[in-house]
Amino acid sequence: MTSQTLIHKGTRKSFPVTGMTCAGCAVSVESMLKSAKGVTDAGVNFATQTAWAEFDEKETNPAELQKSLRSVGYDMIIDEEDPSAKQEEIQLKNYEETKNRTIWAGALSVPVVILGMFFMDFAYGPWISMVLTIPVLFWFGRNFFINAWKQAKHGKANMDTLVALSTGIAFLFSTFNTINPEFWHSRGLHAHVYFEAASVIIVFISLGKLLEERAKSNTSSAIKKLMGLQPKTVRILVNGQEEEIPTASVVEGNIIILRPGEKVPVDGIVVSGTSYIDESMITGEPVPVSKQKDDKVFAGTVNQKGSLQFKAEKVGSETLLAHIIKMVQEAQGSKAPVQKLVDKVAGIFVPTVIIISILTFITWMLLGGENAFTHALLTSVTVLVIACPCALGLATPTAIMVGVGKGAENNILIKDAESLELAHKVDAVILDKTGTITEGKPQVNAIHWTEEAADLSLLTSILYSLEVQSEHPLAEAVVKSLKEEGVTSLTLDSFESITARGVKGLAGTDTYFAGNRKLIEENNISIDAVLNAHANDLQQQANTVIFFASSTKVLAVIAIADKIKATSKAAIQALQGMNIEVVMLTGDNAQTATAIAKQVGISKFQAEVLPSEKADFVKRLQQKGKVVAMVGDGINDSHALAQADVSIAMGKGSDIAMDVAKMTLITSDLQSIPKALKLSRKTVATIRQNLFWAFIYNVIGIPVAAGALYAYNGFLLDPMIAGAAMALSSVSVVTNSLRLRATKL
Repeated sequence: MTSQTLIHKGTRKSFPVTGMTCAGCAVSVESMLKSAKGVTDAGVNFATQTAWAEFDEKETNPAELQKSLRSVGYDMIIDEEDPSAKQEEIQLKNYEETKNRTIWAGALSVPVVILGMFFMDFAYGPWISMVLTIPVLFWFGRNFFINAWKQAKHGKANMDTLVALSTGIAFLFSTFNTINPEFWHSRGLHAHVYFEAASVIIVFISLGKLLEERAKSNTSSAIKKLMGLQPKTVRILVNGQEEEIPTASVVEGNIIILRPGEKVPVDGIVVSGTSYIDESMITGEPVPVSKQKDDKVFAGTVNQKGSLQFKAEKVGSETLLAHIIKMVQEAQGSKAPVQKLVDKVAGIFVPTVIIISILTFITWMLLGGENAFTHALLTSVTVLVIACPCALGLATPTAIMVGVGKGAENNILIKDAESLELAHKVDAVILDKTGTITEGKPQVNAIHWTEEAADLSLLTSILYSLEVQSEHPLAEAVVKSLKEEGVTSLTLDSFESITARGVKGLAGTDTYFAGNRKLIEENNISIDAVLNAHANDLQQQANTVIFFASSTKVLAVIAIADKIKATSKAAIQALQGMNIEVVMLTGDNAQTATAIAKQVGISKFQAEVLPSEKADFVKRLQQKGKVVAMVGDGINDSHALAQADVSIAMGKGSDIAMDVAKMTLITSDLQSIPKALKLSRKTVATIRQNLFWAFIYNVIGIPVAAGALYAYNGFLLDPMIAGAAMALSSVSVVTNSLRLRATKL
């Protein structure tokens, strides 16, 4: 939504912007806003497609700023109830328009290609091709010419310039040859046409633009899901009566009623009731946290079985959830996409080709003799035709498409081409613990019984019957384990849940307990030395220990832990073998973190880390010059994932983590990470090879097209051969990209 803050320099507002397709667009929008009358400062967040401006309302207004952006082909959404929804609607519309243009351009280009390649001697072929090419270029491909003109006005050139220039020249030259073929026939030359080259270039490049639009339309889904963690309405107590109001209307001091299964709407402090709350979005830990009077609760976390009343302390933009959303937005926006290599090359290549073409024309006019004009026109056009950017445009996307497909075959979903290009540089990998290195689900690892325990069948049934009635999250792990062993429940004569301690129940003539060490100590229950040693050892190994006891002695100790995935240690060793620094960050306690790190062979780790601290850790590594990959599975990892150079989510993790991350491991197997890095290296190598093939034809072909061999052997390159060379470079690029399919990861 549009935000507004009054500060000493004037009014600061942010607005959704439409029409931005690259980092260069963002620079143009920012410069236009900064140069507008009355604006003191402005900035653009390309990732979220928004811009902000700080201005004096006496000198200007949002409508004037909108007018300024419209003058250079962009637009700004103002005076909307929900500008983000309007922006999403416009992006979707742009995607649909791009898709329709690509489909229609492709449909019209097919007969043009057939006529140009297989029916070159058909008398009416050039006329039919010309009629079909006109809408492909000047209607379905009009944006390339419009954008090229915008670039030219700013003294710049990019892929759009190459596309517009080469297709435009090829079309004009072919149209002249179609209308007036006698001009060449009278000079003993054939009037070649290149309509198929012009139309196919538009189709290929349009397909690339379509993929860009599709990716862009999904950029804000993670933010939307984070916002969706907060309920839209909330129940508050007013004079002893319940009243339902919008969450946005909650003010500090309101008493909020929270029922089982509901999301916490704002940050606050418990005033009555007891429950367990799932705070995994903050801590990443799977075990819900006990809440009672005076404990804090946070927006976006989920209440479990109990009911609570709490007093609102932080609302709106002050909640922890709002801060997480803001941090993710800032981290995404701070990484403006790197200008594509092809665009950088095109910025030098296009002016160079134009200059060579002009110099070729002038040179032939001065030195060409009897047929100076004919040779001048023929060679200058041949230079432009052979410099056609088809192979250049295919070099990166074909390799990326094959690389993405190869990744999918290996359970690696790649959403962002930039991350695939960058992953080969990664020299530091940060791993979350819970759900990444470990399974993310508490499981019973062992049950140690006292040697004095008799009738284990009866005792396990009593334990099962106690835990099946318990509200504690760890009790579910015990119930699941005993159920798998075929243990059945029996009817207890009484049952009582003891807050923050455990449970107790009467079975026959004895009372039985299941809970933590405090429960045992407070009831003066003895524990023999052997079981006590087992309990201490299990805790040292990152287990949570539950004690099962009768009224006089402890009968068993139960070890519950988040199990390490079978492949985690091997994957970490593989990464270390690639000279990559591996670090583990976790919100869990130091004892558990130490035990897990030791088991998987990680020497660098930090425990009790908050979400913002994870992102700060990523920043510190980046400041040291490291290229950082962050691997996580929870909402609490989303800020760090957004900050990292390469972000990887577990496929079994939260939707929000997967939306923020640029890669997702479908099987949640860490061994896919070394594979992803290897795939990146192979893909980047293929892109570089493709660019070589794309340019080698130009390096050799442009001088030949300009007539460099004419003085030696009288050879002039025919534009048709130039077109064939261009096509061969494209075939070379595609064939080389397809070799990636055979790569073993």
